[in-house]
Amino acid sequence: MDPQELRVIANRIRRRDVTAVYEAGAGHVGGEMSVTDLLTALYFHTMKVDPAAPLDPARDRLVLSKGHTALALYIVLSEKGFIAKDEISTFLKHRSRLNGHPNRVKVPGVETNTGPLGHGLPVAVGMAKAAKLDRAGWRTFVITGDGEMQEGSNWEAIMAGAHFGLDNLTLIIDHNRLQQGARLADTNNIAPFAPKLEAFGWAVEEIDGHDMEAICRALSADAITPGRPKCIVAHTNKGHGISFMSDNVAWHHKVPNEEQYRQAMAELEEAIR
Repeated sequence: MDPQELRVIANRIRRRDVTAVYEAGAGHVGGEMSVTDLLTALYFHTMKVDPAAPLDPARDRLVLSKGHTALALYIVLSEKGFIAKDEISTFLKHRSRLNGHPNRVKVPGVETNTGPLGHGLPVAVGMAKAAKLDRAGWRTFVITGDGEMQEGSNWEAIMAGAHFGLDNLTLIIDHNRLQQGARLADTNNIAPFAPKLEAFGWAVEEIDGHDMEAICRALSADAITPGRPKCIVAHTNKGHGISFMSDNVAWHHKVPNEEQYRQAMAELEEAIR
């Protein structure tokens, strides 16, 4: 798909996400808006996955380490055909398998359970190492939040990834500068990320995380540095695409009222015309 087609899909995912949060009365809409373009590019441009064979040993893997944005992943999976589109309306409902955090034994296409922050990258390092041991060609991708990078377990995994030369591993940091309740700069500001990852032996690229062309280029197999894992620092905005949510820490975990919902949908619909 070309970048414009991907932008159309991403916009549709955002609109469905806002509606699902509004209807469920809960969700992490701000972070879902920031990660949507990244997920769209991964599933509709870069990753080799087959909804008809979600456990294909040769598939590429994505670990959504920032598991609280599970709804965005569910909608992407529904757009790709892993689950039915109308199942999104069950999000957070009693007995629904679409919980607030992804569960690999319930939802096809989910590679690992996530929610406790700082766990996804260590798991992804293990996946990438397994592929190397098997001499397999599939790739592993992991998306973390920037606040999540404060977790020490990530830096142990970063050391291991470099030590084992896992050039089949790509870490994407959703760098929206906000975490629950505060700005990254006001808590434990570990930005800038690029020099730190480079010091650990990673190949690093910084991009606009809402520029679909830049995302696709950075994720391409042609952008791999042999012998070195890759980190993409994706500069994004929490609440991207919705004026009153954008770069607003209050929208980490908040539900729009009816007026806000209508405004959000109107702005997203206008953006794609």
